[in-house]
Amino acid sequence: QVRLVESGGGSVQFGDSLRLSCVASGDIISIYRMAWYRKPPGKQREVVARLDHDGSTSYPNSVKGRFTISLDNARKTGYLQMASLKPEDTAVYYCNIELYTAGGSWPEDYWGPGTQVTVSS
Repeated sequence: QVRLVESGGGSVQFGDSLRLSCVASGDIISIYRMAWYRKPPGKQREVVARLDHDGSTSYPNSVKGRFTISLDNARKTGYLQMASLKPEDTAVYYCNIELYTAGGSWPEDYWGPGTQVTVSS
């Protein structure tokens, strides 16, 4: 059974930084790809960072230059470093990981339960 748990969320001020973590546990061989999503209040969920298996990353314009996604595959932990936070970054943040499990032939997709980030002006 694979489980993802995010941490690092909280309430911060405009311009502050936060680092979110996503720890994957279970019978995991390796992480293939990961992404961070967020769901602002009253809005749909949106992707804020992607990290592909080749190390390439992508970000929407709304966070480009402020957010950085990274992965420590040995620790089965992904990160989202967020800087220069704005009130519009307020949302529940979710990690999404595709990973190989023992006995699996292709990557399996998992989601964490989310962590709240609130940015006040």
